Amino acid sequence: MDVALLANPAARSGVHRHAASRAAERLRAHGIRTTIVSGGSAAESTELLRAAVDLGADAVLVAGGDGTANLAIQQLAGTGIPLGIVPVGTGNDLATTVGLAELDAEKAADAVIAGATRRIDLGRVTRADGSTAYFGTVLASGFDSLVNDRANAMRWPRGSSRYTIALLAEFVRLHGIPYEVVLEHADGAVEEVAGDLVMATVGNGRTYGGGIPICPDADPADGLLDVTLVRPAGRLRLLRLLPRVYRGAHASAAEVAMARVTGVRLSSPGVTAYADGDPIGALPLRVDVAPHALTLFAPASA
Repeated sequence: MDVALLANPAARSGVHRHAASRAAERLRAHGIRTTIVSGGSAAESTELLRAAVDLGADAVLVAGGDGTANLAIQQLAGTGIPLGIVPVGTGNDLATTVGLAELDAEKAADAVIAGATRRIDLGRVTRADGSTAYFGTVLASGFDSLVNDRANAMRWPRGSSRYTIALLAEFVRLHGIPYEVVLEHADGAVEEVAGDLVMATVGNGRTYGGGIPICPDADPADGLLDVTLVRPAGRLRLLRLLPRVYRGAHASAAEVAMARVTGVRLSSPGVTAYADGDPIGALPLRVDVAPHALTLFAPASA
């Protein structure tokens, strides 16, 4: 087997930059040819990874967070080439989906060595200009995309607590945003939602922001996307809702509406959507499910 290992030297500000080397050493010790590639930017990393795949890599392993995994997803969606993850990023929600413990380079390498895989769906985003991109975890727009803006600009703290601090900082500026949402259900029914929302979130997986279960019932392999819409309410009421969100117990709240769909269209002026923790495009956007589009290495216990 030939493995291309994409390392993000900036993951966790480089604190765990040796994780890629540890994973590579473990793979090589088991006779797996492993080439480490690392670009100075997302664009350069993408080009290096594309070249490795074109040259015949049998599998890809990434050392980074959800954003680094997302770079690989763009190249691997629909190819059947499996992806492994060394979870050394800030959020690591996709790695958590397949049972990989945070920062465990050896366990991630062992999953590749064992060769056990599972297939999951992806979300496919179509932008207003017709360009497309995929995501594996959650697409956030509205309040939670503003939280991502703030979290990405913060140098401290590292890890998932960064999102908690960013969330609380943005909360004091919370306000409703005019949205038009079109939900496309599996039975062909179309539902339109118009009015002010605090946020509109589309989940392929359950969690974002380092484990926040915003779409608590999402199954990344069911051929559907889970949508969570939150309507405006008083700040005190929404503040009381936050602990329920962190427990994944917010579905019954009066301000929350959830739906399971095959596609959704989101429109709101001046809102940028984030997916897998990084900007993916300005609204309006269309999001469709791409069933079983990604193959992931997963530990036997996942």
